[in-house]
This record gives sequence, structure tokens and C-alpha cells, in this order.
Amino acid sequence: MAIRRAMSGRTAVVGARSMSSWWRSVEPAPKDPILGVTEAFLADPNPDKVNVGVGAYRDDNGKPVVLECVREAERRIAGHLNMEYLPMGGSVKMVEETLKLAYGVNSELIKDKRIAAVQALSGTGACRLFADFQKRFRPDSQIYIPVPTWANHHNIWRDAHVPQKTYHYYHPESRGLDFAAMMDDIKNAPNGSFFLLHACAHNPTGVDPSEEQWREISHEFKVKGHFAFFDMAYQGFASGDPERDAKSIRIFLEDGHYFGIAQSYAKNMGLYGQRVGCLSVLCEDEKQAVAVKSQLQQLARPMYSNPPVHGALIVSTILSDPDLKKVWLKEVKVMADRIIGMRTALRGNLEKLGSPLSWQHITNQIGMFCYSGLTPEQVDRLTNEFHIYMTRNGRISMAGVTTGNVEYLATAIHEVTKSASTC
Repeated sequence: MAIRRAMSGRTAVVGARSMSSWWRSVEPAPKDPILGVTEAFLADPNPDKVNVGVGAYRDDNGKPVVLECVREAERRIAGHLNMEYLPMGGSVKMVEETLKLAYGVNSELIKDKRIAAVQALSGTGACRLFADFQKRFRPDSQIYIPVPTWANHHNIWRDAHVPQKTYHYYHPESRGLDFAAMMDDIKNAPNGSFFLLHACAHNPTGVDPSEEQWREISHEFKVKGHFAFFDMAYQGFASGDPERDAKSIRIFLEDGHYFGIAQSYAKNMGLYGQRVGCLSVLCEDEKQAVAVKSQLQQLARPMYSNPPVHGALIVSTILSDPDLKKVWLKEVKVMADRIIGMRTALRGNLEKLGSPLSWQHITNQIGMFCYSGLTPEQVDRLTNEFHIYMTRNGRISMAGVTTGNVEYLATAIHEVTKSASTC
């Protein structure tokens, strides 16, 4: 009996010891470079501090914005609609309206039901769902990702266990597109490769192919039999015109490609926290689309079961009402125009200061971000000496630039770059 008690005691000690070591090997995760910028900004007590690191729109007073069309949609929704679970594929109405934005209001593909589409957890969720779909049904494939790209793209396909390769995109010397090298990489990739493309307002560079270059890219994809997956996070937010921003998609449609699209309403409707988006895959016929959609829903089931309802109600309410949609189109143009105006102002202030460098790329680039060409050391000086916060790759979120801080920002950039022959 005594032996049994002693053995039992030893077992309890060993058990407690093994339980206490379950998570001992876990190390802190590295900080997200973008969120880390915000944390440092918030901790800085300096009243003149400026945050141009975060990709969220701000008005000219530096304040977050809720669009009036969103306010009106919420007024209509409040107290009138239930909050039951959505199907695994999400809101049918929201998905239908979202497809019209990407494929065209009168798209025959929509009418013929050739597009498999599901509501997703914004653009990130749409990318991840497609990455898992790619892994499950094309397990030996890989994905070609541009250099540079939004950092989370690498995380998404890595965690879906899809091997990654890169292709040339940005040309540091010209602050523009390295089109020749990009085309070489497309030509040299194995036939039938998957490529991640930014549909418009490339993140982080703000550098997009011209219409003619998109046509050449589409032609080469056709020759090689590549599959394009478009991440379209900024439709309407880039130029102020959703139709213009969908030009790359329409070119690929004209050329008869099969492709996928991730869409998001974070930027163009300001629904950052609602996590509302859509994943669509263009298929050969309705039968194939039904099969693909069923598999996308199967993948979603163990991930999150079904998507949230509130953001989907907001989007479908706005896009299905002609008058409310007009308000949205006007508001999204106001946001885009403000950012375009801040690009002009920043460049103008730098040139007025007598900078020896060319800042033409600020206005040549488009969308929320300006890939400034600032070095990590210059960014560190901006932070330490001027309390200006951005990611160390020199990406400036133009949404954080206002008429109140643009002169100060330009002066600080001039100070840290004036002794450099290039930046």
C-alpha cells in the first residue's frame, strides 16, 4: 500500500512536470513590421508625430472615415434584418453584386453561371482559401509571387504548404516596373504555372503595368498556359473609378483566360474591421463551377464554418440600390482624389525645397502607397529625429499624408536625403 502511494506520488510529480513543459519550447513570434510601426507611433508622446505606416484611409484631418453610404446602409439594416448564420458560401446577394464589379455588370459569364464564388474573410481570407484550394487540387504546383509584394502573401501560401517562387516586378533605379525582367520570368516559368498578380495599385510599390503591358502579360500567359490569381484589394480606390481599376481583369477576360480573384471591401468601402470580401474562380461551365464552389465551401467549413453577416449586409445594401451605389462611387472617388492630391503636394514640396533627387515616381505611382526609395537608415532618421513613422522599406502610406503635415514630411525627407546622390 505504501509502495503504491509512493509510486502514485512519483507519477503525479512526473505528470505535473510534463504538463508544465507543454509550451516551454514556444518562443515569442516576431513582431509584424506594420503593426510594430503603429505601436511605436502610439507610444511616442511628441505632438508633431506623423504615422504614414498603416494602410488605412484617413481624412485630411488624419481621422478614420466611415462613408455616408455605409452609415445609410446601417440605418436600413438596424432592427429590420436578422443575424442568423449565413450559408458556408456566404451572402448570395453580396457575392452576386461583387462579381458584377469584377467581371462587369452585363457579364455573360455571370449569366451562364460559370463563376464559382464564395464570400470570404476580406482579401486575406480569399487568398488563404484559394491557397488551400490550390494545394488540395493541384498538390504538385507552386505559386510565383512578385518582388516585392504585400508581406502577408508569403505567409498565406507558406501556411497552406504551397511552394513559392518569385518573379521580377519592381525596378529600384527607375522606381517603376521592371517589365522586361518580369516578362522573362513569365516566359521561363514552367508551362501551367500559378502566378499571383496585383490587379491594381500594387502593394507596396504603387507601380502598375500600363494597359498595353497588361495586354502583353495576358498574351504570354495564354502562350504558356499559366493560371493568374488576381488580388484586387483596391478596386475604385486606385483611380477613383472601379471600372478603370478592373482593366487588367477585363483584358484577361477578353483573351479567354481561366483565373481566380480575391476581392475586398476594406479599402474601397472603409469596412476594414468587417472582414468582408469574395473569392471567385472562373470555370469552363456551370457544372464545373458548382463542383469548385462546393469544394471551396468544404475548405471553409473547418476554418470558420461560415462568414460574418453584418459586413455582407452593408455591401449588398449599397451595391443593390442604384442611388446608394451612386453615393458610394462619389465617395470612393473623393478618397482616391485626396490621395492623388497628396502625391502632387508631397512631390511639389520636395522640389520646392531644392532636392537634388527626382521625385517624379511619387506621382507616377498609384493607390494608397508610395514606394519612396528611402533606405532603412534614412527611415530610422525620420523616426528618431522627426517622429515620422513608416516601415523600413520606405513605403509611405499616402492616406496618412494631410495638408497639415505634408510640408513637415517633405522637409524631413529632404533633410535625410539631401546629401545622397540617389535615395
